[in-house]
Amino acid sequence: MISLLLAVIYAAFISLGLPDALLGSAWPVMHAQMNVPLSWAGVVTFVIAMGTVVSALLSDRLTLKLGAGRVTALSVSLTALALLGFSISNRYWMLLLFAIPYGLGAGSVDAALNNYVALHYSNRHMSWLHCMWGVGCSIGPSIMGWALTGNSANWPLGYRVVGVMQLVLTAVIVLSLPMWRGRSGTSQAEEKQEDVRPMPISELIRLKGAREIMVTFFCYCALESTAGIWASSYLVFHHGLDKETAAACASLFYIGITAGRALNGFIAERFSDTALTRAGFVIMGVGVLTLLIPLGKIAAMAGLIILGMGCAPTYPCIIHATPIRFGREKSQAFIGVQMASAYLGTTLMPPLFGLLADHISVGLYPAYMTAILLLMVIMHERVVRATEGR
Repeated sequence: MISLLLAVIYAAFISLGLPDALLGSAWPVMHAQMNVPLSWAGVVTFVIAMGTVVSALLSDRLTLKLGAGRVTALSVSLTALALLGFSISNRYWMLLLFAIPYGLGAGSVDAALNNYVALHYSNRHMSWLHCMWGVGCSIGPSIMGWALTGNSANWPLGYRVVGVMQLVLTAVIVLSLPMWRGRSGTSQAEEKQEDVRPMPISELIRLKGAREIMVTFFCYCALESTAGIWASSYLVFHHGLDKETAAACASLFYIGITAGRALNGFIAERFSDTALTRAGFVIMGVGVLTLLIPLGKIAAMAGLIILGMGCAPTYPCIIHATPIRFGREKSQAFIGVQMASAYLGTTLMPPLFGLLADHISVGLYPAYMTAILLLMVIMHERVVRATEGR
């Protein structure tokens, strides 16, 4: 039963990654058909990101009231309806409208699943869980590419297929709800969630290490999203690669993350979360240093893979350590705030680098990530010191 539930959780995390790259894959066709500028994709992603921030902050209250299983089912169904809404959208304002439930669904399920796995499973499964997100991110564009093959106007089919997949997963999660309740090792507070009150953000951020962990997550997702979004432009305008080759090479970063998390799962139980996080920081440092030193195109591509491998253990290990550092009864609130901070980093920092690239140089790409990495390391070490002995 436990193995079956774990398979359901893995499938739910694949579902988180499935829609993430759909808009980017289809937007070159969508924007032309809707007669809007190419840059307006940013407004859609901004609406989605704000929805995820709101729902992540509400995840503590929702999970205490409904339980992780019900929140997951509700969130996946909300995302499914949003994707099906995208598939019938023929006006730009409709995309913005359906982007609201899209974001609201994504944030709650992300926080609820991360907390559930952090409480009930080892860091091995947390690493593999986030590897499943990478699998979903890889499958989504393939589905959209299949839909666009032979008919560039057929992008709604891609959204429809992924939306139906999400509906099927919703049904599976609903059927699995008794297993979520019956999971062994549940604490008394979790069994009687009505005895646990939601933790106000104002109270949470006053705790030792709270502000630092928020900045840590902000920095991680700022670095990850900047690395992924601007890799192709960096290779084209700084190293002179042709656009087709650069676009293919940009995926090396995500390959590094996905492969790294798969490998990390095999060694995770031999080391502490803190040790693996620090190792990730070192590997990320090697990656940005390889990009920073002018060693040519091949070295730049290798740097992207190394950077991705360094990112691999960092995010899941910091999340997995949350119940230990801040207490099981506070972990859902903390993970919700961590997710909200992460989404803000994803939303704000890549556009900021875009301004630097426009007005100074895209060659600042590795230096920009180096600065973010240094701040992240400092904040993480402050978190470790503040929570030692808990």
